[in-house]
Amino acid sequence: MDSIKKDLRDFLFRGLMFESEASAFQHAGIQIGADISEADEKLLSEALAPFGISRRNSAIEMGRLYSLLHCFENEIRSLIRQSLEENDGADWWDKLPPKMKKQAESRQEVALKDSWLEGEKEDLLGFVDFGMLASIIVEKWVYFESIIPSQHWLKQRMEELEKSRNFIAHNRMLLPSEFQRIYMYIADWNRVIGL
Repeated sequence: MDSIKKDLRDFLFRGLMFESEASAFQHAGIQIGADISEADEKLLSEALAPFGISRRNSAIEMGRLYSLLHCFENEIRSLIRQSLEENDGADWWDKLPPKMKKQAESRQEVALKDSWLEGEKEDLLGFVDFGMLASIIVEKWVYFESIIPSQHWLKQRMEELEKSRNFIAHNRMLLPSEFQRIYMYIADWNRVIGL
């Protein structure tokens, strides 16, 4: 019995040592183990295989835009949350206009009732419509005026991006010129905000 315990302990110790050393190699740029991106790519190609090449190519193009908009939208939510927490305190949500709060709280209630659907359900700001994010910024303009050029600048970009975002969210294909507009507006935002 002692031999089995010793073998098990040695095996676990070697595993920990390898993990520690592998981490050092990876930080140095040396690949250890399977290439995750290659595995992900294989899984994606298998999942998309039943669909025609044109539909797959469109999905991959739109997936890039979705990824960009996902990052952008959640970055705006973080900016709002951070600014309101700093200026209005921990109860910043209670200081928003009732209409904005009511819609988000109602959506959260529905999400909580859908117990079968797993995902983030605690963050009320996550239940605010994309278009309403600009309204929150305008409502609390004094906190944002030092980083956003003007309310007009904000509204124009957010309204146009909301239309594109909804198009993408409903799985409709955009033309390449619209891709460029999205890239340009988000690059403008990132430059202005300092990302």
